[in-house]
Amino acid sequence: MGLFGKKKDEKKEEACCCGGNCDAERMAQADSVNAEGASVKVLGSGCAKCNSLEAATKAALEQLGMDTTIEHVTDFVQIAAYGVMSTPALVVDGKVVSYGKVLKTEEIVQILKKMR
Repeated sequence: MGLFGKKKDEKKEEACCCGGNCDAERMAQADSVNAEGASVKVLGSGCAKCNSLEAATKAALEQLGMDTTIEHVTDFVQIAAYGVMSTPALVVDGKVVSYGKVLKTEEIVQILKKMR
C-alpha cells in the first residue's frame, strides 16, 4: 500500500474532458483538427453568442472580399482539441485567434488582415 491507501502499481484512471464520450474515432478526429488549414471556424454550442460571432465573421469576410466558408464546430471534443475552454471562439487557419467573447466585425477584419 502507498501513502494514501492505494497500491503503488495501481494506475490512475484518466478522466475524459467530455463526460466519457471520447472513443478512439472521435479522439483521432479531434487530433486532426489542428492540422487543417486555410479555414475559418467558429467554436461553440450554437448559442446566441456563437451565432453572433459567426454573423460578424461572415460580414468581415464579405468586407474583405474573401470567399471563405465558415465552419461552426459544436462538438466539444473538437473544441477541446484547440485548447478552448471558453466559447465562442474564432479559429483562422488552424490557430485560435479569440475566445470567450463576441468580436465586432471590425475587430475580425483586423485579425483577418493580419492572418492572411
